[in-house]
Amino acid sequence: MKLLVFGSTGSIGRQVVEQALEQGHMVTAFARDPAKLDIKHAHLKITQGDVMDLASVEKAVQGQDAVLCVLGSGGERKGTTRSEGTRQIIRAMEKAGIRRFICQTTLGAGDSWGNLNFFWKYIMFGTLLRDVFADHERQESYVKQSHLDWTIIRPGAFVDGNRTGKYRHGFPGTDKTSKLKISRADVADFILKQLADDSYLNKTPSVSY
Repeated sequence: MKLLVFGSTGSIGRQVVEQALEQGHMVTAFARDPAKLDIKHAHLKITQGDVMDLASVEKAVQGQDAVLCVLGSGGERKGTTRSEGTRQIIRAMEKAGIRRFICQTTLGAGDSWGNLNFFWKYIMFGTLLRDVFADHERQESYVKQSHLDWTIIRPGAFVDGNRTGKYRHGFPGTDKTSKLKISRADVADFILKQLADDSYLNKTPSVSY
């Protein structure tokens, strides 16, 4: 498939790009600073652009089969890059008629709030990452309001580790047994599996160990 990856230079984005190339996909990595993605591959095209610039996003989505959004905030806790960038992507996709959209947010968003423990509810998302969490919530609302064939992925906290393919996904918001963490490699693995599986079409699966 022809895949466009937003957030390609981030820790999840790099994993998505590398694994997608391993699987034989044609990958376009959208990056504000292409130098940050030091991957060379015959099936990789790196496109420079700013996700806030609608024109560059519209140009990048042309001819793609699916778009993957793993945007970060660039270290800014009060930024709106995720939500506003996602809104630009949705606009460009709807205009171009590109329908398949997979967007990564966070475990705890929407009806997965009940999965979190005290630490994540009241210390991390309640205080330290309050603005980041709010940005994810806005991001999800834009995706759900779109006319795309979307899937929202809600991973637990990112940790280092190998791709195992052994993780829990799609568990209900009442579940309290999640470890609330998952390796970046396994997040990418789950994201890419959605390309060949419509089980979570227009759904918001959580994923964690």
